Amino acid sequence: MKIPVDPPKLNEILEEAAQHPGFLGIIMSGKTSAEVNGEYIHWDRLRHKTPPEGLTSRTWWASIKLARLGLKRNLPLLDKHAVNFSVSITDTLQKRLHFIDREAAGAIQGMERSGGQGRFLMRSLIEESMTSSQLEGAATTRIVAKEMLSTGRQPRDQSERMIYNNYITMKTIRERGKRPFTVDEILELHAMLTAGTLESEEDCGRLRSQDDNVLILDRGSDTVLHTPPPAREARERLQRLCDFANSQDDEPFVHPVIRAIAIHFQIGYDHPFCDGNGRTARVLFYWAMMNAGYWLTEYLSISSVLRKSPGNYMRAYLYTEHDDVDMTYFVAQQLDAIEQSITALHRYILSKSEQDRAARRVLRKAQVAGIELNHRQRAILANAIKDPDRGYTVATHQSAHQISYPTALGDLAALVDAGLLEKHKVGRANEFVPAPDIATMLHSSPTPPDPTAP
Repeated sequence: MKIPVDPPKLNEILEEAAQHPGFLGIIMSGKTSAEVNGEYIHWDRLRHKTPPEGLTSRTWWASIKLARLGLKRNLPLLDKHAVNFSVSITDTLQKRLHFIDREAAGAIQGMERSGGQGRFLMRSLIEESMTSSQLEGAATTRIVAKEMLSTGRQPRDQSERMIYNNYITMKTIRERGKRPFTVDEILELHAMLTAGTLESEEDCGRLRSQDDNVLILDRGSDTVLHTPPPAREARERLQRLCDFANSQDDEPFVHPVIRAIAIHFQIGYDHPFCDGNGRTARVLFYWAMMNAGYWLTEYLSISSVLRKSPGNYMRAYLYTEHDDVDMTYFVAQQLDAIEQSITALHRYILSKSEQDRAARRVLRKAQVAGIELNHRQRAILANAIKDPDRGYTVATHQSAHQISYPTALGDLAALVDAGLLEKHKVGRANEFVPAPDIATMLHSSPTPPDPTAP
C-alpha cells in the first residue's frame, strides 16, 4: 500500500488565489460542499478528478477544506505531536448516524419469529470472532471455527486460538454489562485476546516498553506506513482514552457512535501493545457501543465488512494522519461498515424467517427427510426451528410426552439417522441437538410422491 500524497496547505493556496480575485471569490463563496458526491474524499484521490468549472484541483481542494473547517470539532484525543484529532460531521454522516440510532437501539422485526435472540447472538459472536482474527492473520475456515466454538472444543493451533480468545473476550464484555473503561480492564482484555498467540507470553496484557520497536509496515513491502507514539507515553495515552470513553456528558457533545469509533481508531493509532492491537481496538469499540445502549451491536459483525476491503480500513487511518489529523476519514469508513453490518443482519433474519416458514410447511407433510414422523418428532423439529441451540435428552423427551424410555430413544435415534439431529456425549448422557442447517434441510426436503396420483 502506498502512503497517500499529502494535501497542499490551505494558507498557501489562499495566498496564490489572492493574486486571482476570481479564484478567491469562488473559494470563499461557501458554495462548495465538504464532500464530493456524498464522499469524504482525500486529496490523494481528488487530485485525479476533474474540478468544477472555474477552479483548479488546488483551489477546489481549498474550498472543500474551508467547508470542512466550518464543521470541524476537536476531540480530546491527541496525535503523537500533541495535536487534537478532529471530526467534521457532514450531512451524509448525519444520515448514517440517524440510521444507526434508529436501527441499533430499537427492536428488529422478525428476530423473535426467526428463533430468538440467542440464535443470532451465537451467529454474530462466531462471525466476529473469526473475521476479526482473520484480519490479523488467522487462517481457519468458517466451518472449522463454527464447529470449534459451537461444541466448546479447545483450539488446536494458533489461528484457532486467536478465534477462540476473541469469542471468549466478546462473551465476557457482554456478560459484564455496562461498566466504565479502566486501564487495568483493557490490559485484562488484551491478555484474554492474546493468550497463547504471541511469540512471548510475557507480552500478553502488558503495554509495550522502550525496548519494543513497533512500526506499522506495508505487508507487501518494507514501507513504513505509521510510527506510533513513544512507548513511554502508552499508559498516559490509554488513561486519556479511558477518560474520553467515560465522559458521556461532557461538552461539546460527541455522538456515542463517533465516540466508539474514535476509541477504535486511537488504539490502532497508538499501538500500545506489542501485538493484538487491532483485535483489542475492535473489542473496545463493541464495549463502547454497548455502554451507550446500542444493544444491536452485539448481533453485528463489523469485522466481516472490514475483511472484505482491508485496504479501505488501512487507508482510512493513513488519510487521517496525512490530512491535519482529520479523523473524519476513519469515521466515514466505520459508519459505512456499521451500516452494511446492520443491513446484512436484516437480510439474514429475513432469509431465516423465510426458511423457517417453509420448514414448518414441510412438517405438515406425512413424510419428511425420508421418514414417517409421529407427532412427538414433529414437536421436536418445530422447537428446533424456533430454538436451534436447545438440546434434548431421552429423559426430557420421555418426560415431556409420558412415553417409555425405548420409545423416546427410538424417536430421537430416527431423527439422528435422518440427519436432522446430532448426538453428542455430555458427561454420561447423550444430548441430541438440531443439525446446524436444520431449517434449510427441511426447506429443501423433497415432497414425497402422492400414492393416489395416477
